[in-house]
Amino acid sequence: MQFDVIFTPDSLRLFGAGLVGTLQILIACLLIGGALALPMTLMRVSQHWWVRGPVWLFTYVVRGTPLLIQVYIIYYGVAQLDWIQSRWDDSWPWTGFKDPFMCAVLAFSMNTCAYTVEILAGGIRDTNAGEIEAAHAMGLSKWQTLVRIVLPSAMRRTLPAYSNEVIMMLHSTSLASTVPAVFDITGAARSIYSDFYLPFEAFITAGVIYLVLTFTLVGLFRLAENHWLAYLKPRGR
Repeated sequence: MQFDVIFTPDSLRLFGAGLVGTLQILIACLLIGGALALPMTLMRVSQHWWVRGPVWLFTYVVRGTPLLIQVYIIYYGVAQLDWIQSRWDDSWPWTGFKDPFMCAVLAFSMNTCAYTVEILAGGIRDTNAGEIEAAHAMGLSKWQTLVRIVLPSAMRRTLPAYSNEVIMMLHSTSLASTVPAVFDITGAARSIYSDFYLPFEAFITAGVIYLVLTFTLVGLFRLAENHWLAYLKPRGR
């Protein structure tokens, strides 16, 4: 084992840049995916099939196909279409397909959006009937009850499941290096491996970084659960 190579300034600089790239992708896809998931969740639990049907199809297709295939379809497929490329420079949102980073973020955002929609929709369906009855007794309409009572309650109760989704997305960002010009932790490990032919040292270091990030996310979500889910804990007499 030659871990001294890992601790050289150049190697540390590579892993530092990879860490920044990974966090940028993770934060961007969680923000975009979360913003899209909220309205789509409301559509997913609609009583009208023509409203919930398209969202069901979207989540079914995205959750039923590998994330790597989705990345390839967006970057090597959609982004390479002549119709898209002819609008790269002057037409939004097609300009985003010119940037490999945005293509990767789009793929990850769609993926986490699909899973988040199903997580929140399940939380809404499991809402205690007493909460809904109390909201109606206060004179809230069905829409007000859904937006002001049911959805916030579901978001709190699904925190443990969503924390698993965030951690899975962190690990999935390792696929971003399959897109040219996108640099992440795994890309840094591959670069060191190609330069020094030290696969174990490079990828073990990458694994340790992912492990530290995972435990950090677990700790943050544990604090959030203790704050927002404290009322669900059993109380001592």
